[in-house]
Amino acid sequence: MQAQPARHPLALPKWARGAAQAALKIAYPLVLIGAWHFGTPRYAGIALLALLWMQRWIGAGSVSTLLRQLTPLDWLTAGTLTCMSAAVAITDSELLLRLYPALVNAGLLLSFAATLRSGPSMIEKFARMRLPDLQPRAVCYTRRVTQAWCVFFALNGVTAMIAALYWSRGAWALYNGVIAYALVGVLVVAEMAFRHWIVRPHALRSEAT
Repeated sequence: MQAQPARHPLALPKWARGAAQAALKIAYPLVLIGAWHFGTPRYAGIALLALLWMQRWIGAGSVSTLLRQLTPLDWLTAGTLTCMSAAVAITDSELLLRLYPALVNAGLLLSFAATLRSGPSMIEKFARMRLPDLQPRAVCYTRRVTQAWCVFFALNGVTAMIAALYWSRGAWALYNGVIAYALVGVLVVAEMAFRHWIVRPHALRSEAT
């Protein structure tokens, strides 16, 4: 009888990880909106700190896997966001809380851009989770999509910085808690439509000829 692989005591089943990750992603904008509504940066900082590491732990599946998977850039990004969250919780500073979304976008920009230099690109990594054997044409396409996300994170980060420094608390919460997420959704849907209606038919015609 074949022995079953040992399960880490802190590991979550796949379905629970998916549900928890979705809940944590929804929780982030709710924290920002709550900070605007209740005006309590300290509690928002504590919540952001918890969300940061819970999301990483659940995404990895276990604490030990998480520690093995973190790259030096991951440690830098996570450490910076951890320090920012802790600083918000300790100082109760609204300005530091306002700057947090801009810092998140900077971290995402660095993470995506770093894969363009060293390869494979971030979107290629995601694609290979479903299709391990990508064609060279698909690899090139995923690189371009990664570049598009880098542009988005740069523009979104600049807007988040401007909102933090110059906009009202309500406008800041509206942009970072609602509009920015809507823009992410628009970009995802636009990429899917472009791939389905333009990239795939073009590839099929090229293969036919």
